[in-house]
Amino acid sequence: MLNGGIKLAVFDCDGTLVDSQYSITNCIYKAFEDFQLPKPSHEEVKQVIGLPLNEVISALVADLDFHNVEGLCHSYSNAWQHLRKKNMLDEPLFPGVEETLKILRKENWLLGIATGKSRRGLVGTLNKHGVLHHFVTVQTADKRPGKPHPDMLLKAIEETRVIKDNTVMIGDTTFDIEMATNAGVKAIGVSWGYHTVDALRSAGAKDVITTFDQLTSILMP
Repeated sequence: MLNGGIKLAVFDCDGTLVDSQYSITNCIYKAFEDFQLPKPSHEEVKQVIGLPLNEVISALVADLDFHNVEGLCHSYSNAWQHLRKKNMLDEPLFPGVEETLKILRKENWLLGIATGKSRRGLVGTLNKHGVLHHFVTVQTADKRPGKPHPDMLLKAIEETRVIKDNTVMIGDTTFDIEMATNAGVKAIGVSWGYHTVDALRSAGAKDVITTFDQLTSILMP
């Protein structure tokens, strides 16, 4: 039975909770270097962060066959794991994240994640910052269809048994907002991520916050 009294806030990770654009870009550059391909611009990379990795690679290089996409993804993953082992990943939490998560939990909100990261990458990131325990449902693009497909968000709703009207998606890209729209869920954009405020509003974001602590005033008016 779905619970009409419990509320669920589902967060994107990259660009919403953590600023990982530079590590992502560096790993993409390493993969492209391995395959002797021209490097995309940093702005081009930013525009596709949030999609599943194979879709990121496909968007950055036209006319790649499956095996080359797979190879680039493998090279990217190796570069990411190398940076993690060397403790060189640059993906700090945005200001106010941990404090806001604690407030929401105290007010009996359930918290979830829906991200284009792999589960291993996500767990490593959240554990590094000591915030993984805040989330009761974790959905990743290596286990489910990626954004803007609604499956990750719908699975989070199913696992928590929360009704759609009590669910909100918070993210920094149009992929997050479109996923929420496709799932029939309210979307809140954040201004500090990788897509513009205008793009988020055009995609269907009901609100766009400029600091993380504004989220509590919207969710708990």
